[in-house]
Amino acid sequence: MDAPLWTETHAPTLAELPQEGVREYLTRATEEPINLVLYGPKGAGKTAAVRALAHEAHDSENDLVEINVADFFGMTKKEISEDPRFAPFITPKRRRETSKAGLINHVLKESASYPPVSGDYKTILLDNAEAIREDFQQALRRVMERHHEAAQFVITTRQPAALIAPIVSRCFPVAVRAPTTAEIVEVLERIAEREGVEYDREGLEYVAGYAEGDLRKAILGAQTTAEADGEITMEAAYEALGGVGIDDRVSDMLVNAENGKFTDARKLLDELLIDEGYDGGEVLEDVLAVSRSRYDGADLAALHRRAGEIDMDLTEGTSDRIQIGQLLAELGAD
Repeated sequence: MDAPLWTETHAPTLAELPQEGVREYLTRATEEPINLVLYGPKGAGKTAAVRALAHEAHDSENDLVEINVADFFGMTKKEISEDPRFAPFITPKRRRETSKAGLINHVLKESASYPPVSGDYKTILLDNAEAIREDFQQALRRVMERHHEAAQFVITTRQPAALIAPIVSRCFPVAVRAPTTAEIVEVLERIAEREGVEYDREGLEYVAGYAEGDLRKAILGAQTTAEADGEITMEAAYEALGGVGIDDRVSDMLVNAENGKFTDARKLLDELLIDEGYDGGEVLEDVLAVSRSRYDGADLAALHRRAGEIDMDLTEGTSDRIQIGQLLAELGAD
């Protein structure tokens, strides 16, 4: 999609969050800031809900610090040091003399201790927190204790059991279930009206069913349909989404990986996971389907074994991007 993503241009306010219980808990958290753990399946709207909370609570968007844990812990020291969010408090000397673990701990402490742009506190979002190692969780717990007056920590996760008890005990739990078809249709209807796109109920329901409870996927599916046909009807949605396939892009991704063009392969992976809203399991399944026409014998068997390991990691909540990215890197190394 070349146009701005509807997931960004139509980010919900607190009042527009589809689940009443989530709206109530987060509204209360703007009145009296407390640490939160939002847990639920992929695509349920956890990150969007935290952004809505921060928008309501702060006058400056700079008072929301977003850290995607899965990506953050996969960054190199150089990438961490050059990230605009963290560069102001990482000196060249610290970068040289500090281990990656020490640098991560330093970033967590400084992110919490830096004064807010306006108001009395800032909100720190730790997204996909199931990827945090236990030793870093212990460090995070100490940061939360030390800076509780200046920072509100909000943790999102698909696997709340992966969090250590001291962190869970310092946060109020908020369950974010997968939205119902009716809730998704209501969101899509609001966005379509704001975009001035013609639609009918059957078209919105088709898109909601296609998304299978993933709100982000539904919104991007509606945008795909509108851009392809100028409307969101049953026929338009079927034409636009029924024929959506990722085989060609996955094939290109594998070719780039095999030829050592890892940056290009990673870009295609990001398009599938982030722009198009596919989850890691879907991409991995298509990688195997495409691979059957590219490999055979021991190579194909090895790829299936590795894919099985990755699939297990994905079910335990590890990063889709990191796991499949490692598979691409391994293909390039063969």
